[in-house]
Amino acid sequence: MTADLFQPYALNASITLNNKILMAPLTRCQADDDLVPTQAMADYYARRADAGLIISEAVIIRPDGQGYPNTPGLFTPEQIQGWQRVTSAVHAKGGKIFAQLWHTGRVAHSHFFGGQTVAPSAVKIEGTVPRQRELAYETPKALTTDEIAQLVADYSQAAANAIDAGFDGVEIHGANAYLIDQFLHHDSNRRDDEFGGTPENMARFPLAVVDAIVNRIGNERTALRVSPGAYVNMQGDSRDRAVFDYFLNQLESRQLAYLHVGIFDDALTFEYLGGRVSDYVRGHYSQTLVGVGSYSAETGAQAIADGRFDLLAIGRPFIANPDYVVRVRDRQPLVTYSDEMLAELV
Repeated sequence: MTADLFQPYALNASITLNNKILMAPLTRCQADDDLVPTQAMADYYARRADAGLIISEAVIIRPDGQGYPNTPGLFTPEQIQGWQRVTSAVHAKGGKIFAQLWHTGRVAHSHFFGGQTVAPSAVKIEGTVPRQRELAYETPKALTTDEIAQLVADYSQAAANAIDAGFDGVEIHGANAYLIDQFLHHDSNRRDDEFGGTPENMARFPLAVVDAIVNRIGNERTALRVSPGAYVNMQGDSRDRAVFDYFLNQLESRQLAYLHVGIFDDALTFEYLGGRVSDYVRGHYSQTLVGVGSYSAETGAQAIADGRFDLLAIGRPFIANPDYVVRVRDRQPLVTYSDEMLAELV
């Protein structure tokens, strides 16, 4: 049943994957105190190079994007050099790897960078920072139009830095209630200027980021993750449906490397989307779609066979099984993931 997962897949004329199993982005908080990737991280990714494509853990594009301890950056020469060790190790094993570009927006915390958090609107989220529970979330500053333009430039520069670091491409993190996603949902975007209020306005900044990166490194090396369903650090709003109807239609013409559904469990359904997020996106986007969210190899292969998406991203099982692809291919038992595994890179 899983045999089709091991067939090559051409993302475009420039990039062909060895198989249809992707390693999903998995935040590990293992960079050093300067947010530089370590040799242990290079070894960790190299052990998983059998994946058709590795999507790196989310990588901060600039200091005020940091919302968790020791998450790696891609904005200093030292960080770029650290990632060069990672990409070289993956390529030496015959793998491919994209960098997931990240700004956490209102999920950031001044503790990490000493400045003010920023977001579409001055609307805070409740709760505390994971792994540093003594830090309560702060009310962000609403971005000015000039600051939004600077962010677009910073995303573009981060994409160029990723190519300099040896990545095969980038996945823009536009999902899971982080900065780009915050512009696309009414709960977090309460602006009344050209970046809020209507689907066209709310999608303006995300599309500007996509276009700037495409212009910088090429559409064939640019991908995007999206979360039409609000389910973490965000309240859903039926008006969000119109925003994503418009946004996905606009993305269709960009000829991206792929679009990646952002959901932790694709069994979740959303009334305003008419069901599962992946099915909603598939209904509005005809090009390469990556499914994710608590799938096994078997259920993921069936979803691909049913036409629900084209490629399967696997998350936590890759933490527990560095040789996940080989184990599935050879029908070997999998090691069960447990949270204790997050303490070290194996």
